[in-house]
Amino acid sequence: MQPRNMSMSGVVDLAAVKAAQEAKAKAEQARAEAARHGGGGAVSPSALVIDVDEAGFERDVIQRSAEVPVVLDFWAEWCEPCKQLGPLLERLTVEYNGRVLLARIDVDANQMLMQQFGIQGIPAVFAVVAGQALPLFQGAAPEAQIRQTFDQLIQVAEQRFGLTGLTVDADAEVPGAAAAPARPAGPYDALLEAAAQALDANDFAGAVQAYKNVLVDDPANTEAKLGLAQAELLGRVQDMDPQLVRKNAADNPADVQAQLAAADLDLVGGHVEDAFGRLVETVRRTAGDDRDTARLRLLALFEVVGADDPRVTAARSALARVLF
Repeated sequence: MQPRNMSMSGVVDLAAVKAAQEAKAKAEQARAEAARHGGGGAVSPSALVIDVDEAGFERDVIQRSAEVPVVLDFWAEWCEPCKQLGPLLERLTVEYNGRVLLARIDVDANQMLMQQFGIQGIPAVFAVVAGQALPLFQGAAPEAQIRQTFDQLIQVAEQRFGLTGLTVDADAEVPGAAAAPARPAGPYDALLEAAAQALDANDFAGAVQAYKNVLVDDPANTEAKLGLAQAELLGRVQDMDPQLVRKNAADNPADVQAQLAAADLDLVGGHVEDAFGRLVETVRRTAGDDRDTARLRLLALFEVVGADDPRVTAARSALARVLF
């Protein structure tokens, strides 16, 4: 699912805007000074991903957010979509080389933080910039969309708050890296990697086929099921004219295909409840093949969002009510 566009309203106060250029200049001066002294003050790549709890939140997140945008990954061990998203966030954080810091928060062990951020479903991703929190996206998301979100976050942090990130010591050894045995390649790793690369390149047809190749032999493969649902969704909306699709749906409420297209756009735009509600209503007012078509599309969108999301749970209940 494409991450929701970050809302910048309320993120920046006037004092921060006024001081942005001065703060940016000071930060750049500090980075240059550190570089002249042989990398003093630099952090290792492993320090870019941290686990945070309630006791250390002020120190590890709020205070650090004055130096670098801190991305918060709310996750849990039992959450399957979290297991797919988490490693991707970690890899991208290291790749961004100090421009963002990733803080992982186990919601089972930190219920207070979960409540403070109003988390209704996981995975949920927020950011803290200069002490101010903003939501980024909820649910699993393709790498390309996460990159866009990171790029926008970094731009806001630099232009409005003067944050230029952390200096990373590229030569530092990652603690425990030498002792950690390489994970043996799984039977579908190559296919899943090929599918992910196709997805990143906007080759949605290629990604769909690669994920299907995995599912032929392993129908329960969680990563392939999620990836397939995402690739099919992005492929469907790739060439849509949003204004035309929405007008067509509004003008033709009984046209199943028009409602399916509008629901896809709703989901990609982050309007999850709207997408689900539209399709539940389409199921309610149709019968036969049309009803089954709408029902199957709704189930496919459930896969994109993730079974653990409370919006999926609510929509499943609503679907059951109209079906039975």
